[in-house]
Amino acid sequence: MAFRDRIKELRRVKAANLVPHPKNWRTHNDSQRAAIRGILSEIGYADALIARELPDGKLQVLDGHMRADISPRQKVPVLVVDLSDAEAEKFLLMADPLSAMAEADPAKLAELAAEVETQSEALRALIDSLSATVEDAEAEVAAGHGVAPLSTAAPPVLTWILIGIPTVRYGEVAELVERLATIPNIAFETANDDEPDDQPATD
Repeated sequence: MAFRDRIKELRRVKAANLVPHPKNWRTHNDSQRAAIRGILSEIGYADALIARELPDGKLQVLDGHMRADISPRQKVPVLVVDLSDAEAEKFLLMADPLSAMAEADPAKLAELAAEVETQSEALRALIDSLSATVEDAEAEVAAGHGVAPLSTAAPPVLTWILIGIPTVRYGEVAELVERLATIPNIAFETANDDEPDDQPATD
């Protein structure tokens, strides 16, 4: 099956001239903003924002709202796509959750985190957090809890909620998690087949 190529062109546009999508649901806390500033300072723009052209010729951002906000006076790379209103909303809704469904190789992640150097305190904190996540997950497995390191054993929607907590409002996440807890098939899987059925799979 051949998939459509919806990218029309790459433009470099002053970030302040980009129009935010009115239904953008992603918010960004101070830690994330600091980390993005750190990676932009040390590497620069190595990926493009995504936007579509409106009838008046302006570009409406679908991905990259925070980057545009951080560097409003700078010309930034923008991939212009030919999405309709409905398609743009679908992309806006699903881009981050689909990315969050990816699994991680803990050994490669640990190796990469150990090799990468940074002068940014925010990036160092993020790298240390990734390293700690790997160590904690491996400790759980070593203790016999049967939890696979950085696994998406939980259903994808719940995995995304847990990963996406920093980007959305905490109250809404808590409410959604409570609702999910009432669904019978929403549960963490365990690799330990000897664990009694009446015991939780994780601490």
